[in-house]
Amino acid sequence: MKKFIDSMGYALNGIKLLFAGQNNIKIQGVIGILVCLVGWIVTLSTLEWIIVIFCIGWVLSAESFNTSIEYVVDFISPDYHIKAGQIKDISAGGVLIISIISSIIGLIIFIPKCIKLLLAI
Repeated sequence: MKKFIDSMGYALNGIKLLFAGQNNIKIQGVIGILVCLVGWIVTLSTLEWIIVIFCIGWVLSAESFNTSIEYVVDFISPDYHIKAGQIKDISAGGVLIISIISSIIGLIIFIPKCIKLLLAI
């Protein structure tokens, strides 16, 4: 049980470090909160909530992995190297892909609900 508790502490410290040092994760976190607020306003179904929360977690996790990769690359290659830059660019591209896909999913879920809400006013 002690190993599990220690592991949770390390993971929580990692999340703290991520939010303390990365502006992108802060922006993505705020967007996630705003999406949840809009979801509450438009009354998402249980399945829609699952999808939205999964997408938010997907983006935040991708940003975490991207940051980890960038830290490792910077540690291994503190001086500029074209391959190091490519590794970091590819990792950031992965976050962008996930963010775009999540945004499209969000639009599919939210646009009809927002239109319905606006027409009811």
